[in-house]
Amino acid sequence: MIMNLPHLPHPAEALILAKVAPAVIERAKQLRLMAFDVDGILTDGSLWYGEQGELIKRFNALDGHGLRLMGESGIAVALVTGRSGPIIDRRAAELGIALVRQGVRDKARVIAELAQEQGCSLAETGYMGDDIIDLVALQRVGFAASVPNAPPYVAQVAHWVSTRPGGSGAVRECCDLILAAQGQLSAFFNPGATRMSGVIQ
Repeated sequence: MIMNLPHLPHPAEALILAKVAPAVIERAKQLRLMAFDVDGILTDGSLWYGEQGELIKRFNALDGHGLRLMGESGIAVALVTGRSGPIIDRRAAELGIALVRQGVRDKARVIAELAQEQGCSLAETGYMGDDIIDLVALQRVGFAASVPNAPPYVAQVAHWVSTRPGGSGAVRECCDLILAAQGQLSAFFNPGATRMSGVIQ
């Protein structure tokens, strides 16, 4: 007689999930859409200006790879930011992210619209943010994430807070958690299962 054995997580998935509360894992399992703020999440929040007044932002390659892994796994990724500029479009294009909303003041409304467009409920939608403008969105989504350098009144509404600060691997940590919760991270340890070679991170 053949028995159906329970799926055992990959050792890397088990390592990640061992540090996360079961309730948070359950929320991450439901996600079909994950949105991210840019300043303070994908960057460290610094705004650098060149001599001609051009804005320069520093992105993290580990974060970029994590976002690509999410897309490869069928989880829709969106960038929702209060600022606007071509540098965000460029970074999104490098990572294959089509869902980009800039100059947004009402992030909760925009994220709800994105969820509807993707055929997702808010319970299947997550958001990672770090400031006052993110509060309402964080309170309404099924999975709310933040960073340790966010103001405490923002971080306290999150279901999960990264150990790494924004712009320094926080997004990758979040992506790894979601993929591990859904049992999808293990596929990327098999070189034949990923199409990631030779792409910009």
